[in-house]
Amino acid sequence: MLIRKNKQKYRPPTAEEFLQYVPKRGDFEWSKSSEGLVEIKVPKFKANIGISLCKVIRKENTFTAKMDKMGSIAWENCDGRNSVKDILKILKKEFPKEENIDQRLFLFLQQMQNLYYIEL
Repeated sequence: MLIRKNKQKYRPPTAEEFLQYVPKRGDFEWSKSSEGLVEIKVPKFKANIGISLCKVIRKENTFTAKMDKMGSIAWENCDGRNSVKDILKILKKEFPKEENIDQRLFLFLQQMQNLYYIEL
């Protein structure tokens, strides 16, 4: 009989725990558009076969992910120094009338982490 040790069920972080995280952008080339919005160059493929295929068919191995104003501010502040709480304060100051801004930021950061754009 196999006995599993230390098998703990995943527990998502509480809001208070999430606020303490310090997100850090991945190593992506990014810039700001003329409107001040962030544009991230994301590789389509990391494996050599995908990279080679793009070369053969003469297509770029990157696409551009374009952020809205809120996402741009969040992205710029995912510098490995600001906590989620710090970023939330910045967004609340920039968008004082925005509802559910904390939930929107949490979801944005989770999506960015799932896409490997940031580390939490």
